[in-house]
Amino acid sequence: MRKIINDPVHGFITIEDDLIFELVSHPAFQRLRRIKQMALAFLVYPGAVHTRLHHALGAYHLMHRAIEELKQKGIAISAEEEQGVKIAILLHDIGHGPFSHALEHTIVDVNHEQLSLMIMEQLNHEMKGRLSLAIAIFTNQYSKHFLHQLVSSQLDVDRLDYLARDSFFTGVSEGVIGYDRIIKMLTVINDELVVEEKGIHSIEKFLIARRLMYWQVYLHKTVLSSELMLVHILKRAKELRIQGQPVFATPFLDFFLSNPFSFEDFKTNPACLQNFLAMDDYDMVASLKVWRLHEDPILSDLSGRLLDRRLFKVKFLTDSNAPEIADIKSKIIYELNGDDSLLAYYFTQDVTSNSTYSAGDEKIKILFKTGEIKEITKVENTLISEGLLVPIKKHYICYFAH
Repeated sequence: MRKIINDPVHGFITIEDDLIFELVSHPAFQRLRRIKQMALAFLVYPGAVHTRLHHALGAYHLMHRAIEELKQKGIAISAEEEQGVKIAILLHDIGHGPFSHALEHTIVDVNHEQLSLMIMEQLNHEMKGRLSLAIAIFTNQYSKHFLHQLVSSQLDVDRLDYLARDSFFTGVSEGVIGYDRIIKMLTVINDELVVEEKGIHSIEKFLIARRLMYWQVYLHKTVLSSELMLVHILKRAKELRIQGQPVFATPFLDFFLSNPFSFEDFKTNPACLQNFLAMDDYDMVASLKVWRLHEDPILSDLSGRLLDRRLFKVKFLTDSNAPEIADIKSKIIYELNGDDSLLAYYFTQDVTSNSTYSAGDEKIKILFKTGEIKEITKVENTLISEGLLVPIKKHYICYFAH
């Protein structure tokens, strides 16, 4: 069995494994066609309408290339391990819900990593244990640690694909990275993934590109505004639904609007995962179109604004206690006919942050020709210094303004 998929970023992606094709064909994976990779970023970058399925297949393709490169360098990887690590990366985002992160902790109080693992375990049960090795690699329980690093680390194929893919679909050239060269420079020493010395500058470019993409795309002011508005809409719909007011929703979305569910509920109530897997972006869009006509003025107003792209203003602050904040709040309360209990739907003050590089366990390490291995921030004459370990934080307010 050999299947070929034409991808706009990587060209032809080949699937030659029966189990992997069975997973790609599974409804739980095909659902990812109906979930946008970048949620509401298309309101800023109209081309950013690619899906989680695009990204999963792209990451799978880069994993295939990375494994081939490591095997050519004499790294021992069995056919079973190769299959397992490919499945782990293929399914790493399968737990994302509609519009991705906006749903997490709003109507489903579970993060997508937990849900991905739960779905993988369900698939493993359906497929009589054939995903056990993939799950062990995904959870870092397998003996070969470098396989987990390829799936989840500061230099994993997940990041290599989403930076290249998101840059392509948004048209933001700052995200372009040399993923081909990075993969060529990978090797394994003492069960740790390392980068050969010749790849230092490609790693620098990768880290800087990720930094720029976060501030220019993922944390763009308008993207922040739209996602916060969706969060407020969902909270309002859930509040009305719990109060007993009629709120249109598909059966799957209504299941979560009607009751608060935790991770423990997902583990004990099969209906939680069943309804989650039946839900996608279309449930949300259909609901928003009906909610704009709802008799509740808050739900109606917010839904209409998001659909018509009449978004709240976002302003970054140098001082989180800026005196202008009080004035903005007063104007909003006036517009709300003096009802300050509704202010939370029209005003948010928060902080967003991003790190170029983290000092966590999965450090990027450079292998020199001498055999010496150095962590990237310890390498002399590079752009990546220890100063970049400090996260950049930006205080902001998001608010209604005419």
